[in-house]
Amino acid sequence: MSLFNGLGNFLLVWFGQVVSGVGSRLSTFALGIWVFTTTGSSTQFALIFVALAVPPLLLAPFAGALVDRWDRRLTMIGCDLISALITLVLAGLLLIDQLAIWHIYLGVGITSIATAFHMPAYASSIPLLVEKEKLPRINGMVQMSYAIGQILGPLLAGVLVNLISLEGVLFVDALTFLAAVFALYRAKVPKPNRHVTDEDANLWKEAAVGWRYVKNRPGLMGLLTVLGVNNFFFGIASIAITPLVLSFSTTEMLGIQFAMGGVGFLLGGLLIATWGGPKSRINGVLLSSVIAGVCIAAHGVIPSFILIAFTGFFLFMTIPVINASNDSLWQSKVPTELHGRCFAIQRVLTQSAMPVGIALAGPLMEFVFEPTLRQGGSLVDSVGEIIGVGPGRGTGLLFIVLGLLMVLVAILAYGIKAVRNVERLPNVLSDSGSLKKEPLENELPA
Repeated sequence: MSLFNGLGNFLLVWFGQVVSGVGSRLSTFALGIWVFTTTGSSTQFALIFVALAVPPLLLAPFAGALVDRWDRRLTMIGCDLISALITLVLAGLLLIDQLAIWHIYLGVGITSIATAFHMPAYASSIPLLVEKEKLPRINGMVQMSYAIGQILGPLLAGVLVNLISLEGVLFVDALTFLAAVFALYRAKVPKPNRHVTDEDANLWKEAAVGWRYVKNRPGLMGLLTVLGVNNFFFGIASIAITPLVLSFSTTEMLGIQFAMGGVGFLLGGLLIATWGGPKSRINGVLLSSVIAGVCIAAHGVIPSFILIAFTGFFLFMTIPVINASNDSLWQSKVPTELHGRCFAIQRVLTQSAMPVGIALAGPLMEFVFEPTLRQGGSLVDSVGEIIGVGPGRGTGLLFIVLGLLMVLVAILAYGIKAVRNVERLPNVLSDSGSLKKEPLENELPA
């Protein structure tokens, strides 16, 4: 158990976040089903996820700057209390039969605003709680917590909605937020040294400090580019996987494929938490991106459920490795007092690429790739001879192209010296894990 020595405060915070993460996924899944069954509209169903995704992206730069000003533990407590209150309000409205669709959009929107503050506060608290050499394992545990929520949330929602009704599920979710608050209340999160500058008087200028820090370090900008491109490809693949599988299999098999991906995600996080990941963190990002690209490309080679299920499993195993390696790099190379801003910038620039991929997936399948491998298509006599012709084969070609491009981007990134040598940037954490007390001005090039 030496692995967990000195991690009491982190484990307390982490366990609280695991519990609240499961509750959040549980209620989001249940509310989505309620909206879809009530309205019969896939558009209104999709708007829930728009309300979840858009506010954090818009607010992230300013939320990060404010998180760097505030006590991070109290920020997380406040965000969890707001989320608990909103969930209780929705449960109460449902209990008195007054819940309307717009209530859900508003409630989800408010909780997503709280998330915009909570996520950088949580990410930037981690290096305050653990030693530097344990960061990869700890970030693996964080990835595990996301996987646990992804797997258990929908499973529990399906059971609990029938046992205790939707309002009961919402009350359970509120309790999970309160459990997270209690864990944070009991934990001790050190406060980073904060160097006050003239820019602190202006939130815009303070947010720009984080952007300037990243922009002046090409290695970090290269990492942002790789992750943004990865998320763009993942966004397309996340939509295209359903029509690909259903072109030759059943909805039951599609559900099994999703479940195997979730298990792969969980095991990938467990692997990092126990192993610690590659010694070279940049290799953890780029080599895992190559493996992920190969797995994506393999999805489209032949219409085989076994092939797709297993390559999907290994694809999702690479995601915690990529994320944990990347987060560990940022946590050790960015001054802790800039973590809120820099993690917010990372979130905006990388995660905004995924909705773009999601939006393009449908047109790419319907108007670009599928027609090429249908009867009379332009690639029937060439590519069609290799991967087949007919419904779904164009989508298979899309997966092959996405995977090969992902491999190419990782290889090109490794060829850039600033990216390859990003670990040579000065550490802002000492070997013991404590913060190096260097003036912030010395970290920013003129």
